[in-house]
Amino acid sequence: MTLSDFYQFSAKNIKGQEVQLSDFRGKYILVVNTASKCGLTPQLEGLEKLYEKYKENGFVILGFPCNQFANQEPGDEKSISEGCLLNYGVSFPMFSKIEVNGENTHPIYKFLKSKLKYLFGSRIRWNFEKFLIDRNGKPIKRFAPWVKPEKIDEYLLKII
Repeated sequence: MTLSDFYQFSAKNIKGQEVQLSDFRGKYILVVNTASKCGLTPQLEGLEKLYEKYKENGFVILGFPCNQFANQEPGDEKSISEGCLLNYGVSFPMFSKIEVNGENTHPIYKFLKSKLKYLFGSRIRWNFEKFLIDRNGKPIKRFAPWVKPEKIDEYLLKII
């Protein structure tokens, strides 16, 4: 796989439509696995602020709901979508629920985890682990779940 392979993937959006990641070519992309019943869920508000701040500069956040951590995303796509919008005003692209670890790991996450490991391996540790991809499709930074969007903003200020 080459680093540009990120753009070869696709995923179903929250409405069930197939989206090509190549649609985001030329942008900085922050990929995050989300959950609506997690202690970290308020990060959605901060992520939305990041998106609003940088979207005109070629930045997008892609949210991937996941129910693999303590059953914290039990709802269907409709309830996930409504919860994100009503509770946190999320306007960045959200996708259908996926798995980020294990046998059924979505190919996007297989790719990201193979490119950016952390000290103890490549497994996604919890909800709201984040991957930053540069404008050329190269994963450049992995943020732990507890890293708040405000800290990511400090990083983005240096590169965008």
